[in-house]
Amino acid sequence: MRGGPSSEYEVSLKTGEAVLKHLDQNKFEPLDVLINKNGVWHLHGLEAEPQKIFRSVDVIFNAMHGEYGEDGKIQQILETHKVPFTGSGALASATAMHKRLSKRIFELAGINTPRALSITEKDDILAMAAEAVRKMSLPLVIKPSSKGSSVGITLARTIFDVILGIESALKKDSEVLAESYIPGREATCAVLENFRGECHYAFPVVEIIPPARKSFFDYESKYGGRTQELCPGRFDTLDAEKMKRAAVAAHESLGCRHYSRSDFRITPNGKIYILELNTLPGLTSESLFPKAAASVGLEFDQLLSHLVNAALKP
Repeated sequence: MRGGPSSEYEVSLKTGEAVLKHLDQNKFEPLDVLINKNGVWHLHGLEAEPQKIFRSVDVIFNAMHGEYGEDGKIQQILETHKVPFTGSGALASATAMHKRLSKRIFELAGINTPRALSITEKDDILAMAAEAVRKMSLPLVIKPSSKGSSVGITLARTIFDVILGIESALKKDSEVLAESYIPGREATCAVLENFRGECHYAFPVVEIIPPARKSFFDYESKYGGRTQELCPGRFDTLDAEKMKRAAVAAHESLGCRHYSRSDFRITPNGKIYILELNTLPGLTSESLFPKAAASVGLEFDQLLSHLVNAALKP
């Protein structure tokens, strides 16, 4: 199932295309379920009612990203109709997608996360921008609270950047976070359930090196093809293990299911901060989850089979 009325529609199409291409057809008969930007469902290119599609399948491989596909809405529909599906359930998906709420849960679980201030459409933007700078100092990262793939993010180095970043992000979401910028290196760690005898298996940490002119892993860096991704990353064993433990703890604290991928920043003095958790990591040719899996010998078709089988288990 791919597409959807989301700002990540194109990325979802690519993930879905990759899944359709690599799913082991000796084991499975894949059906292409596409939801267009207007929310109309299609089966093999023809309009179809969701209930008809649900009767045609044993399991849904959720290849959607962003709002509707990753925020609990589609999960709630599938749960209501008792259709098995890959990835986290409705509650965990909604919680992970809501950055303010997930950050609070990370804090309660003892996982370091950057300080942040919530700003809504009803707030005085100038006053909130000044408060954010006063509480956390510059630079700040301004981001929509419920978007993925680094959509709508601004790195604000001046108070004017903060104001413009908030105004821009509020066009994409009703709530925005002004977050402390954590200098240092970027990394991500993928978690897969019930693999190699472990309930939650953490793959080697991937180091992300954006293009030289970029200060963080934004949308262009993610999908522009010029970012370096090293797996395993150039971290000492202790720091890598800390990130693996934090990724597993984040997965458990949000009640995630099957798989997830957590993003981190590591300061020059070795302090680790979780930025967010992705309940439906991308599975395109540029995506980090398949690269991390391949680094331990789990090929893409095997990964897909593992996820489908996980969803089919009662």
